[in-house]
Amino acid sequence: MNSLSPIESFSASPGSRRWLVCALLFFAATVNYMDRQVIGLLKPTLQLQFGWTENGYSDIVVAFQFAYGFGILFIGKFIDWVGTRRGLSLAVFLWSLSAMAHAAASSVWQFGVARFCLGIGEAGSFPASVKAVAEWFPKRERALATGIFNSGTNIGAIVTPLVVPWLTYHFGWRSAFLATGALGLLWMIAWLALYHRPEETSFISPTELAYIKSDAPDDEPRIPLRALITVRESWAVALGKFFTDPIWYVYLFWIPDFLKRNLKLDLSGMALPLLLIYTGASVGSIVGGWLSSFLLRRGWALNASRKAALLACALAVTPIMLAARSSSAWFAVLLMTLAAGAHQGWSANIYTLASDMFPKSAVGSVVGFATMMGTISGMLLAKIVGYTLQRTGSYVPVFMIAGFAYLIALAFVQAMAPKLEPARIPAALSAEPGSTEPRSTKR
Repeated sequence: MNSLSPIESFSASPGSRRWLVCALLFFAATVNYMDRQVIGLLKPTLQLQFGWTENGYSDIVVAFQFAYGFGILFIGKFIDWVGTRRGLSLAVFLWSLSAMAHAAASSVWQFGVARFCLGIGEAGSFPASVKAVAEWFPKRERALATGIFNSGTNIGAIVTPLVVPWLTYHFGWRSAFLATGALGLLWMIAWLALYHRPEETSFISPTELAYIKSDAPDDEPRIPLRALITVRESWAVALGKFFTDPIWYVYLFWIPDFLKRNLKLDLSGMALPLLLIYTGASVGSIVGGWLSSFLLRRGWALNASRKAALLACALAVTPIMLAARSSSAWFAVLLMTLAAGAHQGWSANIYTLASDMFPKSAVGSVVGFATMMGTISGMLLAKIVGYTLQRTGSYVPVFMIAGFAYLIALAFVQAMAPKLEPARIPAALSAEPGSTEPRSTKR
């Protein structure tokens, strides 16, 4: 079947109940990023009130990252066990209460506990959302639906700098945590009222249900993680994220502090710069994904088009090394906007490498492994940033790391997957437990 444009996909298929599910997932992603980002926006305010050291703040960041990385290891199986409806509602309930609990914290340890619980809850967002898409959309629409709901993360990153300063100035910093956490609880009520599996709801037409179930059975092999981590192609994706994911955490959790420390902006003055930075991230995600597809349509080979896009993104980040030395606030913001957009473009292509080299049944496991590697390095960089700021008070070393990280990552991607060929997984390792015959991994 020919692929449809987004408008054709919506209008040419029977019924639209599934798009209501997609809208719910979009708002869940939006609330997820709002809760995640509040601490970074309020860092200067909280640091002044509670006397946090830079190392203390880095411990709070690490608590979230450790919990998120730990949660990634088991949350998918938990959601498979309890089901998408209950699994995602429990995840949102946990992270919403954890977000609100920040309002009662007054020490590094208490904020760290709240962030840890937030990380555990938020680890369930993406796996549950992907599972919901698989339940409600045929395969030909799943990439579109995933792209739509995942764009909610960028909307959350854009809205938060506009909402949090207003709440803080009018009602105090605690209100920011309480309000964003309460949004999650309201979302959960709507989710429980509206979400059921397609075959379990009466609010769907028989024609739309048949459309959702129109795919042929998926007979691709299930490849265990122990087999996947033995091949170089898995490490190409994992190292691509290991060196670059931590830079995004820097943007989320330290950019507001940089705006205050280097550019002398107060909380209200940060709203427009942060709006520009995260809008740039949204645009970069689209442009980065478009670039490799454009090159493919122009006749470039898959390997060349993907790596050309990765190289373009890596080079676009390097000017951020000048941001910490700039005397112009808007020039620094422009450099950070370019870097944030380039990161998201890089991320879109790194995720795509997994589907280029592995069968669909293994893509989720490869991405999960790579995400865990990115989280581990994120914890390491958080401590490096905290130590650097504590000792020097300068962002120059931090942005130097950011500027070179993507080129180093691309070198490892090239070394591990020089031709982007389908991964060859040893037959002895690709057989599932209890199977007497090895599974083929050919696509």
